[in-house]
Amino acid sequence: MNDLSAPAAPPSAEQLAATPTSVPPADIIETEDAVMMLLDMPGADPAGLDVTLDKRVLSLSAQSEVPEPPGYTLLYGEYRAWRYERSFLVSDRVDGDRIDAVLKDGVLTLKLPKSAPSPAKKITVKPA
Repeated sequence: MNDLSAPAAPPSAEQLAATPTSVPPADIIETEDAVMMLLDMPGADPAGLDVTLDKRVLSLSAQSEVPEPPGYTLLYGEYRAWRYERSFLVSDRVDGDRIDAVLKDGVLTLKLPKSAPSPAKKITVKPA
């Protein structure tokens, strides 16, 4: 029988490694006026969530933390902190100024509104 209150063994190489990185699974849904993205990021801290649109690349990153209830001592734990990272190439029809992001119950929901299509333009050809 294991004594859970015994001192922990020295950390292994795995325990000393940097926080592991995970690619969060995503569902992408298109509606008439927007693209909806739902990404699973359990334990992600809303304050540390970074969503960036640079040109047409939508980048997401977040850090999860291991909860430590006050007044308790962790004797054994398998849950680890994770870093989430993922990037998407989005259409040039996405209106980057109106993207909405909500993190609730470990699910990041992004609404990427579509911009109105540009009307066709007649190009005048000049003689040389």
